[in-house]
Amino acid sequence: MQALRAVEGRAIPFGRKNIDTDLVIPAHWLKTISREGLGEGAFESVRADDPDNVFDQPRFANAPILIAGDNFGCGSSREHAAWALLDMGVTAVIAPSFSDIFASNAFKNGILTVALPQDAVDRLLEVAETDPVSIDLEAQTVTTPFQDRFAFDIDPFRKHCLMEGLDEVGLTLARDDAIAGFEGQLAADRPWIAHGTGVGA
Repeated sequence: MQALRAVEGRAIPFGRKNIDTDLVIPAHWLKTISREGLGEGAFESVRADDPDNVFDQPRFANAPILIAGDNFGCGSSREHAAWALLDMGVTAVIAPSFSDIFASNAFKNGILTVALPQDAVDRLLEVAETDPVSIDLEAQTVTTPFQDRFAFDIDPFRKHCLMEGLDEVGLTLARDDAIAGFEGQLAADRPWIAHGTGVGA
C-alpha cells in the first residue's frame, strides 16, 4: 500500500447522496480476478444515463479526489468499489458520511475518507468546478485556493496506517522481531510443537 500524507488536485464534484456500491461498480464487473481495469466500469450507469456526467469530462480526468453526498458507499460490502475508485485514480473521498463497511474497505486499500459537514461539502463542490482541492492528512485539513480551511477527524490508528502505507500484511511484518522472538521461545519451551510432532509420536 502506498503511503498517503497529502492529496492535491482536481476533485470530481459528484455530490449525489446514497450512492451504493452497485452504482460505484455494477455486479457484472465482479467476475474479474484482477483489480486492474475496474475503473472502466466505475459509475457505469451514471455515465450511460448522462452524456455530460462529471466522470467523462476531460477536466476531471485522473482527479485524485471524489466529492460525494451523504451515506456514500451504502449497499453491499463489495471491496471492488474501493478497487474501482483506485483504478480511476481516486485516493480520497469527501462526503458528509460514509457506510461503515465502505469506509473500512477504503481504508484497507489506502483510500482516505474525509467526513465533513454538508455546508463544507457544498463549498468544496462549488470550488471543484474550477479549482483544485488539497487534503493534508497530517494536519487533518481540507483547503482550497480561496483560503477555505475545513478540519476533519480521523481514527489515529487509521491515520498512522495511511501515512506509513501499512496494510494488514505491513502491520504484521512491522512486528517481525516480536514474532521471531515468540517463535524462538516457543521452540525452546515446547519443541514438540515447533517441530510438528504429536505428543504420542
